[in-house]
Amino acid sequence: MNCWEILGIEPTGDRRQIQQAYEQQMKFASGEEAEKLQQAFRQATGEVPDELATAADAPEEVSPESATPEPQLDGNDGQIVREVVIQIKALLNDSGRSADAGIWKAILCEPPADKPPIRREIASQLEPQVRPMAENGSLSLPVAQFLGEWFDWRSLQDVAEPADIRNYPEPEDAASGEEESPQMVNFWPAVVGWIVALVILSVLFGGMGGN
Repeated sequence: MNCWEILGIEPTGDRRQIQQAYEQQMKFASGEEAEKLQQAFRQATGEVPDELATAADAPEEVSPESATPEPQLDGNDGQIVREVVIQIKALLNDSGRSADAGIWKAILCEPPADKPPIRREIASQLEPQVRPMAENGSLSLPVAQFLGEWFDWRSLQDVAEPADIRNYPEPEDAASGEEESPQMVNFWPAVVGWIVALVILSVLFGGMGGN
């Protein structure tokens, strides 16, 4: 069978007619028959069917796994990452210095540690230990806020400063203040009573002396 017999039409140069015949036949074709129809279409037109051409032109989807991975750090950059991580872990063992955001900035922002690829790798290695400490208040507020901005840790960027309770009296102090007030109130009647008693005694003894 020639291509026209497979397509079921008379020989023609009308591509639209050939395409319609091909599509009509493909509705009922499968497997080997579909391949024969595709070959017949090529012979009749010298081209590939529209749906095959569209499929060939469609860009191939790239899965995340096959996407180009981020370049690996070279030996020098890797050494910088290790040194910075060691410095930060040593800093965490010093409660006084670890509360100073300026020291953290001096370590993490020092070139070339501030380069984006190196910064991301440092963040990746520090996150399991440092981020939970910053979130639960083990690190000072300025340090936590700096880490949130520097490493783009969203949970630390909106950390609020805790309420200042220094100006509020302790419960015991408030209670003692309340206890002192009645004592002060009761003190003055006693003083007045003593004054009156002294005056009366003075009058009595003065009268006796006059007699």
